[in-house]
Formats: sequence, C-alpha cells, structure tokens
Amino acid sequence: MSILILGIIVFLGVHSLTTFRETRTGLIERFGVGAFKAAYSMAAVIGFALIVWGFSRYRAEGMIPVWAPPTWTRHIALSLMWFSFVALACMNPAPGKIRGWLRHPMLVGIKIWALAHLLANGDLGGMVLFGSFLVWAVFDRIALKKRGDFGAPRLASFTRADAIALGVGTLAYVAMLFLHPVLIGVPVIGR
Repeated sequence: MSILILGIIVFLGVHSLTTFRETRTGLIERFGVGAFKAAYSMAAVIGFALIVWGFSRYRAEGMIPVWAPPTWTRHIALSLMWFSFVALACMNPAPGKIRGWLRHPMLVGIKIWALAHLLANGDLGGMVLFGSFLVWAVFDRIALKKRGDFGAPRLASFTRADAIALGVGTLAYVAMLFLHPVLIGVPVIGR
C-alpha cells in the first residue's frame, strides 16, 4: 500500500500547488511557465501511474477489510455516480445553469465520485484512496472560496450547454457501467 500512498501524495500534492498561489507564482518565475507546466504534468502523470499501480498491487496482495458495506450502499453509489459524471461533463467553458449552480463542477464531480466509492467499498485501500480525494476536493473548494473565486456565474435558465452536459454525462455514465469491469476489474452491475 506504500506505492498507493506515495502516488496519492504526488498526485494530490502537485494538484494542491494551485491553492498555494505564492509558491506557484515563485516556481513559475524561477523556472518559466513552460518548464512549470511540463514538471506539473509529469508529476501528475507519475502520481496517477503510482496510484494505479499501487492500488492494483494492493488488490492483488489481498484487500484489508475494514467494514462490510450493506448492499443498499452500492445502489446509492450507482445513483451518485450519474451526478458525478454530469458534473464532470459541465467542465466545458460554455456557460450553463448546471455549471453555475455547481460553481466548480470538477470539484463537485470528484467529491461525489469519492463519496460514492467510500459508501460502496469497505476496504482500507479504498478508504485511503477515495478518502484522500474527498479531503483534497473539500480543501481545494475552501481555498477557492477564500481566494474569492466563486466559479461559474449563475444563469436564470437552462442552455444548450446544460443539454450537452446531461447527454454527455449520461453517456459516459452508461459506458463506465460496462467498462468498469474491464478498466478497474470490478463489476458494478450484477455482483
């Protein structure tokens, strides 16, 4: 599990740089925008790869049960995941009522994704992985609010962007229902 934890630290650590504006600005001034973006991207990819590798090793070596989630929590998780995919689909720059209501749709999507997976998984590795992402997303949202970044503007009516987000989010959700066993190795339907 140490590889998983290292991956989480690297991935979320580099993504936390945006909240530390002075540090981020200092690094950009010292190394230049291009070098900063390259190092940021490389660290994020390395962190993500370590998470994937670490979690797959943890699962292969035997998951450590902490609690046994009841069956109904899986149903809640499945429902929550639709909201997560729709929130992530609101990331396009076009203004929409849903995007304005969520303010920061990516953080909302990550929080819902993490919460849904915490409800459905009772093993230690899952709790570390999804709990870390939930804590990070809450931290980042608080940091944005303190900076005065209130996100997307609120609109009075639904727009074409909302229809696209609902359609794309729903399609991605349905695709993941079928791809989850292939990509993640865990079936979400019929288990």
